[in-house]
Amino acid sequence: MMTKYDAMRLYESKFWEKMTLRDRAVFQLHEEKLCMPFGVFHEAMEATLGRPIFTHEFAFPDALRKEMNGEKPAPTFDEILALIPEDKRIIVAVA
Repeated sequence: MMTKYDAMRLYESKFWEKMTLRDRAVFQLHEEKLCMPFGVFHEAMEATLGRPIFTHEFAFPDALRKEMNGEKPAPTFDEILALIPEDKRIIVAVA
């Protein structure tokens, strides 16, 4: 398991710059500690899964891993919304 210090050293090395978007997504999705800028990881995940990824979806890495491995389909918008506790949801509809 990577330590906080190891993750910081890896981050400072900018190792991800030599990786494909898919490799970035796979690496970081399987590593608990963030080792690259979140924006870099987010972009890689969207490119790899071929859809927008909402920030709160990162709280459920197992679901993202299963989607990436083809073990489950991409969630619907309603399923993504349901990940947010109902008492925390604020939805603005613009017509």
